[in-house]
Amino acid sequence: MMVRPNIGIINAMIRITIGLTVVAYSTARMVRQPWRQSSMMYAMIGAMKVAEGIVRYCPVTAMVQQQADQKKEKHDEDSGINPS
Repeated sequence: MMVRPNIGIINAMIRITIGLTVVAYSTARMVRQPWRQSSMMYAMIGAMKVAEGIVRYCPVTAMVQQQADQKKEKHDEDSGINPS
């Protein structure tokens, strides 16, 4: 499976910005309340969004696109449309 970028430049920049904001916020919360585990989870989610923005690949978007393609192919087969 070849991983190709499936999000645009603007979407990637938004993901990086929001991801870094979430990481900074959760890190500040971890310093003030180290016994809370939710801050670590938020930091991981933020880091994941930053990584998605850097590589411009989102697995959820890829899964939704794949399901839409499968649905379209099934609809084409049912209606007798030849995709050539």
